[in-house]
Formats: sequence, C-alpha cells, structure tokens
Amino acid sequence: MRGTHRILTTIVALLALQLGSLVAPAYACGCGAMIPTKDQRIGVDREESAVRWDGRTETVVMRFNVHGDAEHAAWIMPVPSRADVTLGDPALFDALDRLTEPEQRDRFHFWPREGDWPFDLDHGDGAGAPPPGAGGVGVVGRERLGPFDVARLTATDPDALGDWLRTNGFELPERLTGALQPYVERRWEYVAVRLAPQQKDAVLQGELTPLRITFASPELVYPMRLSRLAKTSQSLGLYVLAEHRMEPRSPIGGDAPEVTFAGRIEPEGPVAGLAGQQPVQLTVLEQEFPHPERIDDDHHLRAVADTPYRRVEYTDRLLTVGGGIPVWLLTVGGGLLLAALATLLAVRAARRRPTAGPGVRSAA
Repeated sequence: MRGTHRILTTIVALLALQLGSLVAPAYACGCGAMIPTKDQRIGVDREESAVRWDGRTETVVMRFNVHGDAEHAAWIMPVPSRADVTLGDPALFDALDRLTEPEQRDRFHFWPREGDWPFDLDHGDGAGAPPPGAGGVGVVGRERLGPFDVARLTATDPDALGDWLRTNGFELPERLTGALQPYVERRWEYVAVRLAPQQKDAVLQGELTPLRITFASPELVYPMRLSRLAKTSQSLGLYVLAEHRMEPRSPIGGDAPEVTFAGRIEPEGPVAGLAGQQPVQLTVLEQEFPHPERIDDDHHLRAVADTPYRRVEYTDRLLTVGGGIPVWLLTVGGGLLLAALATLLAVRAARRRPTAGPGVRSAA
C-alpha cells in the first residue's frame, strides 16, 4: 500500500507542477574573384544575384556581403553584348526574401525531448561596341556609381585587357589573363568594377550597394567561369525571373544546384522595378562550390516545367492538450493511476474475502 500511495503522490505532484507552470510567469527565455590591393585581404561571404530575362534582354542585379581590411578591390564580369550599368535598388533582395520565405509548419511529437518539460530547466536567454582601341582594348565608358568605379570594355587580346586593367587601377591577378581567353574568343565584352569607399581610409565591410547590369542575350546566361580564380569555397544564390521556371543545364563543377522556391508571382515594389508589372515565374537557386578551381563554364539556364515548389520549415512541438498539458503525462499518469486503483481494489477485495474458521474443514 505504501508503494501505491507513493506512486499516486508522485503523479499528482507532476500534474500539479505542470498545471502550475501554465499560470506562473514565464522566464525570459560570380562573377570572378574579388581581389583587393596588395597586402590587404577581402572575403565575400556570399554572392547573390537577381536575374531578369524576357527572352531578349537580361538584367543582373548583384549584391555582395564582404569582410576584411581592404580599402580597394576589383572584379570583372564578362557579358555577351554591350552592357548598361546602374546602381540597383537596395530593397530588392529583402522583397525577394519575403516572397520566397519557407512555409512554416508545426510537427508534433509525443515523448518529451531536450527543451520540453520536464527537461527545460535552463531558463536562460538563448543565445547577399566601339572597335577596340590601341593595344586591343576599347573603352566603351567609365563611370563612378556610388562606391563603384565602373569601366565598360571591349578586347581582342586577353593580355592587353589584363595590362589595361592593372594600369588603370584594377588590381587583378596575373592568372586572370588565361581565364579571359574563352570570352575573348567569343567576342564578349566586359564590365570591370573597382570598389572604393567614398570616405577616406574606410574599409570594405558589410553589404555593398547592389549593381545593376543590363545586356542583350538570346539565352539566359550567368557568368561564372572567372570564379574559378577564387581561393576559398564559394556560395551562390540566384533569383531568376522569367516566363518559365529556369534551372542550370549542369552544375559546372560545383555541387548540384538546389531549387528552394519556384512559383508565379505578382511583382510589386522593388521586384516590379526589375520584372515589370505582369505576373512572372520566380525560381530561387542555391549552389555551393567547395572547389572553385573546378568551375569549367558559365551557368546556362533552360526552361523546365513550371512545377511550383516552396521549402517547408518544421517547428517540432510537444503534443499537448488543455492549454499546455503534455499528452504523454496524461497518458502515463492515467495509466499509473488506473494501475494503482486496480491494485487498491484488489487488496480491499482480498481483505473482505471470508476465510475458514479454526477447526472447520471444507467438504471433500
């Protein structure tokens, strides 16, 4: 009987503790390697681009998050035709993030896990063309756009292009010359960008102003070949706005591209400034390049079936009823109570059962 009472007391205490906790106050619970000047360092945490293609014209809006101690850095983006370059809308990527954020769902479990009662005893705070001039390089234009010194170039000789860049303040590596050869052979043009903070002695840190580059293209292409010059792993995020869902033809030396969102949207605000007012298909691609030196081509994207997709993020929650009482506690507690009650009834029944008196024998 003492064991039975002890079990009943424990169950009642657990239930009372859980119910009490419900009313008690809660405890506060791309495009080529970005190269700095000599003796300085810069790292690109992530390269993000929003790409709009209508079948004839392609617009790329690029955003970089950088860190390091460099005061100047440069990169070069090959383009298949003459490019126009302007500053992009800083609000564009936040708007795209809101459109494509994962669907939130709850997923319930029966038995308590770490962080569930009664294992949540620690209530502390938890802690993205003119003909070439002399020397084989033609300068289409050169503009200052915010923190960017932008040169639009043509070239028929990769060595001459490399020499022009270095002579004009674009500190790029010697090995760039060989990487440019395929673009020179295809008669592409170039957007060379030198990043320099407008404040004296300021360093390149954080999120840079987006740069918007527009050019004619019969196919959707995202230049990536020069990223093979990078010395550390690269991460690419692409928001693609087109008539249909678009995906890369191959991984071009990186991990398999992952689609994290696909669906038709109604452009508004900054997104409409890029895509126009008509409904458009938005595809979001994520890709990792653990070994950039293996990148062997640009991304050529093709239309695929317009199958919608949205990533789902689950929040695991303990299954509860009645304002927060764990179902496991009620189930286990109820079972133990029933077992204790059955034991108690059996003991009482045994006590009431008549026994034969002394000297009395039951009939044979």
